[in-house]
Amino acid sequence: MARLALALLTVLATASAALAEVQLLMFEQAGCIYCARWHEEVGPEYPLTDEGKAAPLRPLQLRAPLPDDLTIVSPPIFTPTFVLVQDGQEKGRIEGYPGEDFFWPLLANLLKTLED
Repeated sequence: MARLALALLTVLATASAALAEVQLLMFEQAGCIYCARWHEEVGPEYPLTDEGKAAPLRPLQLRAPLPDDLTIVSPPIFTPTFVLVQDGQEKGRIEGYPGEDFFWPLLANLLKTLED
């Protein structure tokens, strides 16, 4: 019986880790030409990609108060700033938008940190 209980606890712990909420925060502000470029080049396809499904986008305004459910290392200074969070805790960030060809590999590297 104890062995069954231990196995059940292990399955539940693994399942809860897999269900950890991951989001990609995008801090932006009005007039940001690089934010507009991201929305034009990446935005439409982002939710359709594996990355977008793994870390849905959550847009936030740079100067707005940080929502209570988030904890980040430091306030972003540049727009756009992309912050990967897991269960509301920052795991990494991309400051600025270097273009679509660089964005995807940078995001892939961030997402790999969640596997470690």
